[in-house]
Amino acid sequence: MLISLSQSVGGYLYEVFIDRFDIVLAVGMFGQLLFAMRFLVQWLASERAGRSVIPVAFWFFSIGGGLITLVYGLYKKEPVIIMGQALSLFIYARNLALISKQKKTTLKTG
Repeated sequence: MLISLSQSVGGYLYEVFIDRFDIVLAVGMFGQLLFAMRFLVQWLASERAGRSVIPVAFWFFSIGGGLITLVYGLYKKEPVIIMGQALSLFIYARNLALISKQKKTTLKTG
């Protein structure tokens, strides 16, 4: 069963990222990479500051929209969407963790 699942996942990833590859997909992936860089820059700024520099609501909307968009991308087998949303969801969650840490520290120091 595990081997079958592994083969199915491997086949899916091959179809999505290799079989469908063309210049339009390459341009789309490059665009998604540029779009994702804004989150990387924001994430690094938050790490440097030790706190999130974006309002909490932004992260909740980002997680909701990101999850829905990722499910859509998986269903439609759209590698540009899958690639962009998979990394972004981690960054959204990390920022919520930084906000939580900051609130705990603020409560302790009063």
